[in-house]
Amino acid sequence: MTPRLTFTSTVLGTPDPRGLARFYERLLGWPILDDEEEWATVRPTDGSAGLSFQREEDHVLPVWPPEPGTQQMQLHLDFEVDDLAAACAVAEDAGARRLGGHTDPHEEVRVYADPAGHPFCLFVRT
Repeated sequence: MTPRLTFTSTVLGTPDPRGLARFYERLLGWPILDDEEEWATVRPTDGSAGLSFQREEDHVLPVWPPEPGTQQMQLHLDFEVDDLAAACAVAEDAGARRLGGHTDPHEEVRVYADPAGHPFCLFVRT
């Protein structure tokens, strides 16, 4: 019998779990559930999967786009939005750093780094 597995969270390493939780709280509007020096979590109010942040003192910011010999990103987060300009403004006001973006026939994408350097994309379907 296969056990039931429930996906609860993606965990991002950071030297400042509380600070990164506050960033994603502002970006996503999700409340902070755990708020400790070593661990913090944000999760939608419907109880679905959220994001957790674990203290990593030796965290090295990934480089995007990748360059040989540098820290590569291990993952990135994608967020579909209904208003790209407004979502970008919220991200930047919360402390995101714009890395790039592109437009193709199906979507318009803006790539950012959160305060710990983790890349994430905001996109709207066209």
